[in-house]
Amino acid sequence: MVALAALTVVLALSVVTGLLVGSQRIHPTELFTDPFTRTLFFRLRLPRVLMGLLIGASLALAGSALQALFRNPLAEPYTLGVSGGGALGASLAIALGWTVRVAGIPLIFLAAFAGGMLAVTLVRGIARGGAIVLPGALLLSGVVVNLVCSAAVLTIQYVADPNAALRILRWIVGSLDVVGFDQVWQMFLVLAPAWVALLAMSRQLHLLAMDEDTAATLGVNVRRCETTVHMLCSLIVGVTVATGGAIAFVGLIVPHAVRLMFGEDLRIVMPGSLLLGGAFLVLADTLARTALPSGELPVGAITGLLGGLAFLWLLRRRQQNAVL
Repeated sequence: MVALAALTVVLALSVVTGLLVGSQRIHPTELFTDPFTRTLFFRLRLPRVLMGLLIGASLALAGSALQALFRNPLAEPYTLGVSGGGALGASLAIALGWTVRVAGIPLIFLAAFAGGMLAVTLVRGIARGGAIVLPGALLLSGVVVNLVCSAAVLTIQYVADPNAALRILRWIVGSLDVVGFDQVWQMFLVLAPAWVALLAMSRQLHLLAMDEDTAATLGVNVRRCETTVHMLCSLIVGVTVATGGAIAFVGLIVPHAVRLMFGEDLRIVMPGSLLLGGAFLVLADTLARTALPSGELPVGAITGLLGGLAFLWLLRRRQQNAVL
C-alpha cells in the first residue's frame, strides 16, 4: 500500500506539472480573472493531460499483463505487434471513412480493437510450436508482425486521399491533441471496465508468470486466462491507438521501473504500472510541448527515444544473464 500511495503522489505531481507548464504557462489565479487562460485550461490543457493519463496508464497496465502472460520481460504492446495491428485497423477505418458509431462506440475504436486482437493472436500462433512457446520466437514474430502492419499502414496512407493520409500520419507519430472532453469521456467509459477486469486477474497472472503447470495446479484456468488477457489488452491498446496513435515503449519502460522499485509481485506491479504509466506519459507530453521554442514534438518521438534505449539495455542485460 505504501508503494501505491507513493506512486499516487507521483501521478498527482505529474498532472499538476502538465497542467501548469507549456508554451504558455498558467498561473492558478489567472483561471479566475482571465477568460483566455480559462478557455486554454479547460478546452485544451486539462483534456490533453487527462488523455495522456488515460493512454499512459492503459499502455503500462497492458505491458505489465503481457510480460506476465508471455513470461518475457521484453513483451509489450509495441514489440508484440498489438500497437501495429491497432494502428492498421484504425488507418483502414480512416481511409474508408468509417465515422459511424456502433452501440455508441466509434467504429474506429472497434476497427483498432480488431486489428490489435488479430495481431496478438497471430504473434502467439507463430511463436507457439506445438504446446510450448519457442524461446525468442515470441519477440521475433512480434517485430515481424509490427513491420508488416507498418508497411500496410504506409500503403493505405499512400493510396488514401490527402485528408485521410494526414490523419493516418497522426497515428504513426503519436499525438495527444484534443479539444474538449468528449473524446476523453468516450475513452474512459471503455477503458475503466477493462482496467478493472485486468487488475482483477493480477493474482492469476502472478501465478502464470511463474509457470503454466504451477498455475494450473493452483486452480488457474490457463487457456481462459490467456484468452481473456488477449481480449482485454487488445481492447485497451486498440482504444489508445485509435485516439493517441501508436505511442511506443510505454508498456516496456514503466512495468520494469515499478519492478525495480517495488519487486516482482504483480498485485503491486500492475496497479503500480497503471499509476506510473499515467505520470510518465503526462511528463513526456509536457517535455514534447516545451522542448522546442516554437512548435512541439510528437509525444511518440519522446517515448520512442527513451523506450528504444531502455529496450536495448534490457535486451543486453538479458543476454548477459543468459550467458551467466
